[in-house]
Amino acid sequence: MQLHNTLTGQKESFVPQHPDRVTMYVCGPTVYSYAHIGNYRPPVVFDTLARVLRRRFGRVDYARNITDIDDKINAAAAKEGVDIRAITDRYAAAYHEDLASLGVEPTTYEPRVTEHLPQIISMIERLIASNHAYAAEGHVLFHTLSYAGYGALSKRDEQSLMAGTRVEVAPYKKHAGDFVLWKPSSADQPGWDSPWGRGRPGWHIECSAMSEAVLGETIDIHGGGHDLIFPHHENEIAQSTCAHGGAVYARFWLHNGFVNVNHEKMSKSLGNVLLVRQLLETLPGEVIRLVLLTGHYRQPLDWTDDVAADARKKLDRVYGALRDLGDIEPAAGVTAPQGFIDALEDDLNTPMALAELFELVRAANKAESADEKARLKAQLLDAGSLLGLLQQSPQDWFSAATSESELSAERIEQLIADRAAARKAKNFSESDRIRNELAEQGVLIEDGAQGTRWRRT
Repeated sequence: MQLHNTLTGQKESFVPQHPDRVTMYVCGPTVYSYAHIGNYRPPVVFDTLARVLRRRFGRVDYARNITDIDDKINAAAAKEGVDIRAITDRYAAAYHEDLASLGVEPTTYEPRVTEHLPQIISMIERLIASNHAYAAEGHVLFHTLSYAGYGALSKRDEQSLMAGTRVEVAPYKKHAGDFVLWKPSSADQPGWDSPWGRGRPGWHIECSAMSEAVLGETIDIHGGGHDLIFPHHENEIAQSTCAHGGAVYARFWLHNGFVNVNHEKMSKSLGNVLLVRQLLETLPGEVIRLVLLTGHYRQPLDWTDDVAADARKKLDRVYGALRDLGDIEPAAGVTAPQGFIDALEDDLNTPMALAELFELVRAANKAESADEKARLKAQLLDAGSLLGLLQQSPQDWFSAATSESELSAERIEQLIADRAAARKAKNFSESDRIRNELAEQGVLIEDGAQGTRWRRT
């Protein structure tokens, strides 16, 4: 199995440090509002990777955190006049609902910052004791010059580390690039007691402490979006390596590309921020998941209406093939083709894997013998499970309404029955009227030897 390691800049053979257990940590959301489509690319990508890793190695201990201490959370809570827990619980629940709609399975661990303050404080104390951090005016800062490897992940020297980054200028810093591990809280801000006074942790130390708490000192894979390479992941490496006496923090670093919208970067100023919660009002979750897997995870992905429509058509094709296989039982013990597995084990090459999936669809549509159909059905379902697709029955897929304005399945079935009655009475004008009415409502009907079938367009 090959994975591209951001730290070395090349693909490497992946073998876990423990042969029967893979450890993986992925940076999760800061829960102060609904998440946009770009926020969901990492959980979809790494959920798919976790499925592949389980297939090959067995056990995967996968952690994705919830950041529930943050200045944006504080601002949202102050605006509503509520405790921060009211904000974080609300949006964490929404995040989980959206993940489930996208077929993302629960992780092994989901550590929250508020539940790991003792571990965070302990790690900071160790960094101070080993002269990698220092307290100053109620703050604790990591001294970047104390760690010779700083900049290795982002491939930046000290001058470029400073260039173009928002560095807080403060008189208590020993070096301009030193970053905050702990900061004081005012009386009206959430805060926790610590050896350095009442305050709250900096963002970077949280993941280092939570990863150590649930997965141990050295993990196999650390993942996240490309935007986290610097400074977040660079700072995590520095903190964890120094807190662990030089032990490797993460053996492999994987980063997914950005999601753009109609060839532009998402931004509030452009008004093109797409919330998954809103997309789910008109699109099935599997369509969104398929779009996020269509491009290679390391490359930028462009979300457009055309891309979403194409993904829906592709899923119609796959579900259509499964529907045509009808009541045939999948062959026992048959798994996805080796070419499909090889694609996923080659740095999670989902475009190639999807090409293999549609080859199966073509073969299924041509299959004649019952044995061949049983084998292909088993292969389709197994391949779908690795991608987190094909998780419902073809009947449910084709009948599901994606908005309140769409006709219900019951109403469609009634209209099709009315059309059949009109055809039997040779009232072809009424039959055509019903077909046109269904078409106007986005329902395509197909007459065949097995009767009349329908699907939403």
